[in-house]
Amino acid sequence: MEKSNMRYFLYARKSTDEPDRQILSIEAQLTELRDYAKKEGLTIVREFIESKTAKAPGRDIFNEMVAGLEQGVAQGIVAWHPDRLARNSIDGGRIIYLVDTGKIQELKFPTFWFDPTPQGKFMLSIAFGQSKYYVDNLSENVKRGIRQKLRNGIWPAWAPMGYINDRNTHTIVVDRPKAPLIKKAFELYATGKYPIAEVRSRINAAGLEGRRYKKVMSVSNYHYMLQNPLYYGVIRYYGEIYEGKHKPIISKALFDKCQEVLSRKSKSHTKTLKPYVYRGAFRCANCGCFITTETQKGHNYLHCTKRKSPCSEPFVREEEVEKQIRDLLKGVSLPPALAADALDKLKKEEMKAAQAGERAAQNLRDKIAFLTKNMNALLDMVLSGMITQDEYAQKKRSCIEEKKEYEMKLAAFEREGSKRFEPLIGFYKTAVLAGESAVSGNPEANLQILKNIGSNLIIGGKKIKLKLNFPAEKLRALAGLADLNCAKFSQKKIWRGRRDSNPRSSP
Repeated sequence: MEKSNMRYFLYARKSTDEPDRQILSIEAQLTELRDYAKKEGLTIVREFIESKTAKAPGRDIFNEMVAGLEQGVAQGIVAWHPDRLARNSIDGGRIIYLVDTGKIQELKFPTFWFDPTPQGKFMLSIAFGQSKYYVDNLSENVKRGIRQKLRNGIWPAWAPMGYINDRNTHTIVVDRPKAPLIKKAFELYATGKYPIAEVRSRINAAGLEGRRYKKVMSVSNYHYMLQNPLYYGVIRYYGEIYEGKHKPIISKALFDKCQEVLSRKSKSHTKTLKPYVYRGAFRCANCGCFITTETQKGHNYLHCTKRKSPCSEPFVREEEVEKQIRDLLKGVSLPPALAADALDKLKKEEMKAAQAGERAAQNLRDKIAFLTKNMNALLDMVLSGMITQDEYAQKKRSCIEEKKEYEMKLAAFEREGSKRFEPLIGFYKTAVLAGESAVSGNPEANLQILKNIGSNLIIGGKKIKLKLNFPAEKLRALAGLADLNCAKFSQKKIWRGRRDSNPRSSP
């Protein structure tokens, strides 16, 4: 076919993920190629424009162009450079095969010479090979950089919600406005009282929104967030985990609690109900369903919801429940004088515990140092071929999880210090408050104190039953011994939060 009758396709391509800034934009390519075709006197029968990477086969517009060449619609292609046509061996091979079979008679490039001769096809194959080498080498360099970042504990991608990318240090730092909201989301879900949709509604209303276009966070966004270990300091990347150097937003204990709730697929159905003090506070001793409250003839009655099956548990009046709670609080109350005596003893115990705590903290530091050394040894073993990559990943994961656990415990030691005694101190104050509240407290306050000192609240046979926490159970056991005076009561040494080394029976 004579050159004057030869028809050409014009092809322009640039992908959004192409890192080479020297490549012209599609608009610039079209302008240059049209001028080039006009200057060379080339007949363009159609223009093909594509915004997709050529590093893998499967481009729709490129395939459409090749089909037109096979059908004889055109006999040549005008493009900026061979790497615009192909950056993979399959597409490059298709172009060379069409040249071999005569379907393509001309390839015109303003920046590359081509002639359909053995030498020209050889140079074209080299150009395609260089394009593929550039892509492969770039990909390997990127992967190598990512692996090194992960080994250094640095998140290698766009920062997730709650963090921002620091361009100076190339790390991620806590997004201070959003981090408290994310922590609150974990805390709400860990209670097991709220489904993810409810957590989303509350946190979105508090102001959490996506970075891109300030888009509202979806339920799936929250589901992913609640399962991301990055928030407690561990990086999970393509199934493997790494010890992160970024600042955690939550503790591992809170993260683990959320995973437990997720595994149970806990759901909470919230409805607008009449506000009764004791609704939902107790379970039925007979069938395990919740105890609800309803009003009949001017009186409030508590009864089983009977959601699982018919239940014979009798009704009980609200006034009777209130009286039983007051009696229970009286049984675990403590006179102020005894509380003061117990607190004096506790101060002495606190000093001993501080010394023991420092020894325990040092023990944790030693374990962390040992695990760090062990992880370095594992890396040497996999590099020398002593263990496989799968064995290395499994052992490393175990070491990282254990090390993170020790680090969390050590941080708790350093952060809390004497605060470990605060629960027991709080109990003494609660025990004094229980006696006062049993006399003058309102039902809501009395119920809250009861929940603080006990658990597993049930109603059976019109009676409240519960499991008292230590040392509330000791107080109730001694409450019936009315002949004990304050001195004897103090000598029992029940205030230390542990058993005596030489216990004696009551006189």
